Amino acid sequence: MGVRDGEWSVTEVQTVRRIGLVEDHESVAIGLAAMLGPEPDLELVATAETVAGLLADTDDLDLVVLDLRLPDGSSPEDNVTALRERGIEVLVFTGADNAFLVRSAAKAGVLGVLRKSEGAATVVDAVRRAASGEQVVTTDWAAAIDGDPQLSDVGLSPRQEEVLMLYASGEKASRVARLTGLSEQTVNDYLGRIRQKYADAGRPAPTKTDLYKRAVEDGWLPVPERQQRT
Repeated sequence: MGVRDGEWSVTEVQTVRRIGLVEDHESVAIGLAAMLGPEPDLELVATAETVAGLLADTDDLDLVVLDLRLPDGSSPEDNVTALRERGIEVLVFTGADNAFLVRSAAKAGVLGVLRKSEGAATVVDAVRRAASGEQVVTTDWAAAIDGDPQLSDVGLSPRQEEVLMLYASGEKASRVARLTGLSEQTVNDYLGRIRQKYADAGRPAPTKTDLYKRAVEDGWLPVPERQQRT
């Protein structure tokens, strides 16, 4: 709080998100530090070559930016699980050259997968969104899990598929009801059954974003196209 022209004014306090990086290439660490340095709401507070090394230093983090291939030979799934057990969200930062590793991390609950070749503005935006708990849906993430032969079929009915496609593409339940001729309560009942079928298949979808992911995985919605830079 301060005084301006004889009147009190309240200075807004900005939330600073604490970021950790697990990466064994020094150049990548230097590059991310340079990208986040000018951002007042993002602070790179810890870097390490392994998840174990990072957690030994601190777990007071909002987000960890994680490389998939690490020198200790640890699996992406184990690393993501270890971080999320400490309440830390994860954004994968990778060359995205191995779909199996990306799928392994995705199944453990990362918020997104980002290529190291992306521009600085894209990287900063993805880190900011993920650090706030927002899912970062990218073409690489969706393409890696699209068509995974290990994905279990959930056996949706044609009507459930229609409701899923409309709702997961961004429509509200009330709008889905108008488009399908169903009542809003019936739409919500369908969504509950769809979520239960995915949960029973070992592919839980508790949120609307999760339903979007499942719809992309099963081919009900297209893999998002990479935005063209202008």
